[in-house]
Amino acid sequence: MIKIDHLVKNYGANRAVDDISFEVAPGEIVGLLGPNGAGKSTTMNILAGYLSSTSGRVLVDGLNVLDQPLEVKRRIGYLPEQPPLYLDMTVEEYLIFVYNLKGCTLNRTKHLQEICEVVKLTDVYKRLIKNLSKGFRQRVGIAQALIGNPPVIIFDEPTVGLDPKQIIEIRNLIRTLGRDHTVILSTHILQEVQAVCDRIIIINKGRVVADELTENINRVGASCNRYQAKICGPQREVLSMLRDRSDVVFAEALSARDGEAYVYHIESTKGIDIRKSLFYALSAKGWPLIGLETLGMNLEDIFITVVDKTDDAAEGRKQRRTGKKGPSRSAEKDIAQSILDATAAKQESIAPYEGDE
Repeated sequence: MIKIDHLVKNYGANRAVDDISFEVAPGEIVGLLGPNGAGKSTTMNILAGYLSSTSGRVLVDGLNVLDQPLEVKRRIGYLPEQPPLYLDMTVEEYLIFVYNLKGCTLNRTKHLQEICEVVKLTDVYKRLIKNLSKGFRQRVGIAQALIGNPPVIIFDEPTVGLDPKQIIEIRNLIRTLGRDHTVILSTHILQEVQAVCDRIIIINKGRVVADELTENINRVGASCNRYQAKICGPQREVLSMLRDRSDVVFAEALSARDGEAYVYHIESTKGIDIRKSLFYALSAKGWPLIGLETLGMNLEDIFITVVDKTDDAAEGRKQRRTGKKGPSRSAEKDIAQSILDATAAKQESIAPYEGDE
């Protein structure tokens, strides 16, 4: 449905988008992640036809955004971070205005009614937009993106400024839209991407640095050998014993306590389950183990490590050293590196685009 092919965008001497390539299949929900200034919004603006590219091409449903801009825009619904609303209009007036602006040929009354039912705007249809809450205004913005039933929907920070209940409602709505639309979602809320998206693309410094299915990231994150232990005993001696073990690559004591027990984060050697041997070792020392929990790795851990590995500033960052390993844990590094390597191989396999637009 969407093909971005060696896309480049320069602003004078600054390259905001640097040779980006990826495809999005019909019905796929893709999360676009990256730090501020990474090139996400520029990429989406080019995709939506708002900006032109310096070189490369963007195809939507087989149509080139630059060659057939109106046909492409009919196939895209776009919700920018600040919804383009006219506050002195009622919801009805505004949606009719957008309907006419898009040249929509569907039955107007029926089409707008169906959209309002999907985004739950029926109860406020006659109200002025300026009198609506932030959540309802966001829904009006989503409604305008759906007018004309475009096959591609682009959301830029759709839940920014919403309360937790509204965020859950918008997430559920995006999942529903994904059944019949191709959705690109840009957000800084990583839990949102993990909960909604089928695939995650991370952009840093204008380049695609990670492109992986969400289920694959969740699976490798859940399989890493990390634990949180609550141990009664002298903290310094317990920590020294943990760090001296050959099957432990990282250990740190946290400030949290549970009664007489201190809380520790432990990472074992890859492929080794230390729980049983740790229990016996602590028993031999007379240090009761009152809690041991296996920890997974969340998307935030992976995202930060992937970005750091591709960020020149990270190379000069001074890191505190504790025990046998520093605080940058090996599990994050291993997983991030495997994602980076797979993405690099995928990018290299894409044939160069010969045209220059």
